[in-house]
Amino acid sequence: MSIAMIIVAAGRGTRAGGEEPKQWQMLAGQPVLRHTIASCYKALASANAECARVVVVLHPDDMARGLALTGGAVTLVAGGNTRDASVRNALEALADQNISKVLIHDGARPLLPAEVLTGVLHALDGHPAAAPALPVTDALWTGAEDLVSGTRDRTGLYRAQTPQGFRFDAILAAHRAHEGPAADDVEIVRMAGMDVAITLGHEDNLKITYPADFARAEAILRARKDAAMDVRLGNGYDVHAFTEGDHVVLCGVKIPHSKALLGHSDADVGMHALTDAIYGALAQGDIGRHFPPSDPQWKGAASWIFLDHAAKLARKMGYRISNADVTLICERPKVGPHAPEMMAELARIMEIEPDRVSVKATTSERLGFTGREEGIASIATVTLIAE
Repeated sequence: MSIAMIIVAAGRGTRAGGEEPKQWQMLAGQPVLRHTIASCYKALASANAECARVVVVLHPDDMARGLALTGGAVTLVAGGNTRDASVRNALEALADQNISKVLIHDGARPLLPAEVLTGVLHALDGHPAAAPALPVTDALWTGAEDLVSGTRDRTGLYRAQTPQGFRFDAILAAHRAHEGPAADDVEIVRMAGMDVAITLGHEDNLKITYPADFARAEAILRARKDAAMDVRLGNGYDVHAFTEGDHVVLCGVKIPHSKALLGHSDADVGMHALTDAIYGALAQGDIGRHFPPSDPQWKGAASWIFLDHAAKLARKMGYRISNADVTLICERPKVGPHAPEMMAELARIMEIEPDRVSVKATTSERLGFTGREEGIASIATVTLIAE
């Protein structure tokens, strides 16, 4: 089963005020859209959902800005003149990707709770479409000229939210057949004759529409931070045996030696341990999960590719790397003279300050396989802090 997520952020709404569209306005020091993307990744991870693609739909004028914001970590698609046209552009971009389920989310909903997304995914196991909503609890009036002109029964009425989820083939066919405007994707699939399951929404899953919504969203973010500061620790351990060669690569630095390290990739034992520490802190498995050794494309690959992926995944999930500590366990080669260069290289790949990275070495007092100089081991610890 393959899942994709579409984040629609191509609008030019003016009700939120400000000099630019709401998705680009600042919320707690970051653009609204960045919060939205991070909350989607965290919700997907919490649901243990293997997301094949995340697609962000932007106004054609914002594509370069979107690339700078996301660093190429998501697929960017240019939107159309209407919301349904923007969604269709994204669906067409996924048409040949073997997607089975798709979630469509508003770019201006930056506080997606994980349980909302999980509820939609579970409902899709038994329905072609599902969407979160909250029952209307307030009295409903009609009005004219600032006077109440009548009341309406609120029984059976809901406030719709996103992400709205669909079987991919069904929503694509519905969009291709649809003509004219639509309030959302639920309306489009219902016009195609499909049932839509209602799942439980959440009050925090607000859509920023008016200027006051920014203050409300910041208050929710502060309350979440105060309730539980999200600090994660991860550790990694790796071992590689010696083989014939004339150098080793440790923490990204080539060191002359009488032997080389044996491995499917470049066998950088220090970088592998650090990469696994980041994946571990994120509860995202290990290198083998993301870069299977059975896949020949990774044979001989440079280990910075793995570390770069782990660091970017941490940022996408809303975390920053606070510090990293790597210990190399070997008799030889001597690591100390190369440690500053190693720390600088690891910091460069992870895009953090060099003083947040430590590389050190120890021996095993001639005990065990490292003591017999049969290979090198490494342990690593990393701290991640939610942004």
